Amino acid sequence: MNRTEKKALVASLSDVFAQTSMVVVTRNSGLTVADVTDLRRKVRAVGANYRVVKNRLAVLALEGSRFSGIVPILKGPTALAWAEDPVVVAKVIVDFAKTNDKIEILGGSLGTQVLDVFGIKALAELPSLDVLRAQLVGLVSTPATRVATLSQAPAAQLARVFGAYARTGDAA
Repeated sequence: MNRTEKKALVASLSDVFAQTSMVVVTRNSGLTVADVTDLRRKVRAVGANYRVVKNRLAVLALEGSRFSGIVPILKGPTALAWAEDPVVVAKVIVDFAKTNDKIEILGGSLGTQVLDVFGIKALAELPSLDVLRAQLVGLVSTPATRVATLSQAPAAQLARVFGAYARTGDAA
């Protein structure tokens, strides 16, 4: 990689760090090409990115960003994963690490908050942003359906009472 390509990569990563909300740092020593391809496929499927970047270039891109707290973690063969939805990237990386012992989660950053391995695993246990949105819509729509049911209930009860009186009047 020549100097121009390195500058372009640093600029590209700086833009990524300005737009994303979550960065996870992993150590990927011993992963096969098939494993990395599988991980990248899973990460891309949820709208996230996974990239092996030279530590020195990553440090240059992190300067002045809100993720600068992860600079001390960048030692050895590391890779970065990032996404707009912080939960999905954490879930994919943690799930992959459960099945493959050659990847190690070093930590990450959620905005300015630096997370250790346990923080990433705790974040992975949360429901994703889409699930939370669906739950919120469900909570908002539930009272409306209950109100509609309750407003129809008195009319239904009156109809049953009138029907009962009509049947007793026919029987008498």
